[in-house]
Amino acid sequence: MNLHHLEIFYYVAKHGGISEAVRNIPYGIQQPAVSGQIAQLEEFLGVTLFQRRPFELTAPGRELFAFVCPFFEQIGPVMAKLQGGVSHNIRIGASEIILREHLPDMVQKVRTKFPQLKISLREANQPELQNLLERDQIDIAITLIHEKTPAALCSQPLLNLPVILLVHKSSKLKSADELWRRDKITESLIALPAKEIATQQFQQELARRGIDWFPSVEVSSLNLVETYVAKGYGIGLSIRVPQTKLSPDVRALELPNFPSVTLGVIWRGKPSALTQTFVDELSKRARDVSAEIK
Repeated sequence: MNLHHLEIFYYVAKHGGISEAVRNIPYGIQQPAVSGQIAQLEEFLGVTLFQRRPFELTAPGRELFAFVCPFFEQIGPVMAKLQGGVSHNIRIGASEIILREHLPDMVQKVRTKFPQLKISLREANQPELQNLLERDQIDIAITLIHEKTPAALCSQPLLNLPVILLVHKSSKLKSADELWRRDKITESLIALPAKEIATQQFQQELARRGIDWFPSVEVSSLNLVETYVAKGYGIGLSIRVPQTKLSPDVRALELPNFPSVTLGVIWRGKPSALTQTFVDELSKRARDVSAEIK
């Protein structure tokens, strides 16, 4: 029996399907290769290990997963023990802006303390990141946070960031107040999904002011908000991210007296030495950025 085939099966069973397994296997492998190796394992055993659509382990699949799971679950802790009790692997989830603009410098600093550092980066939005943490698919999430996080998670605030509106450079609007004084806002609102903290808080403040203005274009990232504003699709709800420049085709309208959002870091349980080092570096960078803003 091929041990690698068992490892592939472990990831497929743990993450509930081949496509999810591909996203979580800690080395590069394509979906056809995973499917092929699972087919070889099933052919060798002479059984079907799981139903594909919807995904469900068969009785032989459940029996095999129960057998291989303890072995593969303990590989990480055993490796850490052999390396002196310190893990050198970490999985980080964040928005594309954070991963691109702010994380590279921190990774370099952490690498000076952990020379064997291996890092896996996952781009996702705020609700997805919390879900990935709860499913133990990432170790740290850098994202917007609520005042209270679920009991199983720990969080640390980093920065308070103002929300802003983005308009096309040719727009005649000089301030957001011009919108609030209208009987009806006719421009399309471009925003993140309704479950996102920034969108929720913005809509709550509009409701408090007695204003109805709901998103007609929903996008998955702040970059896409900016892109669609630049293309003339409407007005975008965004966040002023420090050290990030706007496209020359858009400009920002401030939203005074609107609630800001809090960028923070979230993790599960007691942090490892590596996780704590990243949290400390994130906190230090947040203090430096705050000082620059002031």
